[in-house]
Amino acid sequence: MSDARHALVVDDNQMNRKLAIAFLKRLGWTADEAQSGGEALDRVRDQRYDAVLLDLRMPVMSGESVCRAIRAEPRFAELPVIAYTAHAMIEEKQQILGVGFNALLIKPTSFSDFKNVFEAIG
Repeated sequence: MSDARHALVVDDNQMNRKLAIAFLKRLGWTADEAQSGGEALDRVRDQRYDAVLLDLRMPVMSGESVCRAIRAEPRFAELPVIAYTAHAMIEEKQQILGVGFNALLIKPTSFSDFKNVFEAIG
């Protein structure tokens, strides 16, 4: 059994998913990927994750909606959910965190930004 932490990377853009997964691997994490909110919820309910990296702007179901659905289930109360977006202004940070996110990464992001956020969540 591996001690590697396991994340779910959710983004409708494949390149964004691949970059996030590459950063996570550099940090010693393993990762699954989902390209939609519905797929993300199915995976979170079926598997154990140590964190979810969630794009805010996706077709059909937004990242905010996915985060609210995750937070509505008591068993996920402690699951770190990180917003991942290119569209947030710094003044929107409190509103985004207020939805139930633990942290915010703004695209384009750097490895050091990823490292800071993922080390902070433990």
